[in-house]
Amino acid sequence: MNLAATLQSKLDHLPDQPGVYLFRDEQGELLYVGKAAVLSNRVRSYFQKGTDRSPKTTVLVGHIADLETIVTRSELEALILESNLIKQHRPRFNVVLRDDKQYPYLRLPVKEDFPRLSIVRRVQQDGALYYGPYTPAGALRETLKVIKKAFPLATCTIEIDGKAERACIEFEIKRCMAPCTGNQSKEDYQHIVSQVRQFLEGRDHELLDDLRTRMEGAAEREEFEEAARLRDRLFNIERILEKQRITQTTTTDQDVIGLARQGSAVDLQILFVRGGLLIGRKDFFWPHSADAGDEELVRSAIEQFYNKDGQPPKELLIPAALDDAAVIEEWLSGKRGTTVRIVAPERGVKHQLLLLAEENAGAAV
Repeated sequence: MNLAATLQSKLDHLPDQPGVYLFRDEQGELLYVGKAAVLSNRVRSYFQKGTDRSPKTTVLVGHIADLETIVTRSELEALILESNLIKQHRPRFNVVLRDDKQYPYLRLPVKEDFPRLSIVRRVQQDGALYYGPYTPAGALRETLKVIKKAFPLATCTIEIDGKAERACIEFEIKRCMAPCTGNQSKEDYQHIVSQVRQFLEGRDHELLDDLRTRMEGAAEREEFEEAARLRDRLFNIERILEKQRITQTTTTDQDVIGLARQGSAVDLQILFVRGGLLIGRKDFFWPHSADAGDEELVRSAIEQFYNKDGQPPKELLIPAALDDAAVIEEWLSGKRGTTVRIVAPERGVKHQLLLLAEENAGAAV
C-alpha cells in the first residue's frame, strides 16, 4: 500500500472522539500538532475540496504523507497533550514560542510566624503566596526596593525566635523592627505582612485605611513615636501608588496580550498587571508569520506560555476572541486553583490596557 493509500485509509477510519492529531511528511518528520473536540471532523476538514484555506495550511496539506491520532477523554486533556507535544517537538508548522526561561516570582510563606519575601523561579503548591511573574528583572528589583522602603519586613535569613542578643543595621535605619530580639511581637509583625500583601495585591484602599486606623489608634494611646512612624509609612505609600498604579478600576490580577504586525513580522506582548500595577512584560517575535491569524497566534501564546510552572492570572485580556475559550479557561483554572476568565474587551479600561499592550508590540515589531 503506497503512502497516499495509507493516508486515505487513516482518513476513512478516524475516531469520533476528542484528541490530538499529528501530521508527518514522507520522511516521518512531524509537521504539525493540533487538537480537536471531534477528531474525524477536524482532520478531514484539511482535505476537503473547496475548503477556504490559508496559504500556510495549503502548504502544510501539500506536505502531509501520514497522520496519527491520539484519543483523549476530553477536549481539556487534548489541549494539555497538544501543548506538551508542541513544547517537546516544536513542529515547523505550529506557531512556537522561542522561549524556555523560567520567570521570577516573589514568594511569601504566610503560614510561618515571621514570613519573609524570597525570589523563586518555580511556583509550588506549598501554602505560600506567589506574586509575579516579574520580567524584566528590573521590575522585581524595583518592587523589592519599594517594599523595603515602605514596609519594615525582615530581610535576613536567620531563625527568628526573639532570642538574638542584638539587632542588625536594618533595625538602626528603621527598615526592620527586630523581631529577632523580641523587640516586635508576632502580632505586630503579622500586621506588616498583611500590609505587604495588600500592596502586592493592589488592595490600595484597604491598605491606606488600615494604616490610617492604626496611626489614629496610636495617637489616641499617646504612642506618638509609633503614630509618626505610621504617618511616614502612609505618606510614602500614597506617593508610590500615585506613580505606579496604571489602573484604579480593578484589583484583579491580569495578563494582557497585544499583537502588532509589520510586513510578515509579528510581535506579541504579554503585560503582567497585578492589582493595577504593571510589574513587567514579555515579548515574543516571529519574523515570518504573515500566514498565521491573530486567533492562532494568541491561542499558541496562551497554551505554550502557561504550560510552564508559571501561575495564570485571574483574568486574561486578549485582542481576538477564541472559539475554544471555555476549554482554555478550564485548563488555566485548573493550573491556578481558582477561576480564570478570558476576556476580549471592546471598550472601557480593559480595552485601554489592550491598546497599551498593542502599543508595546508595535514599538518592538
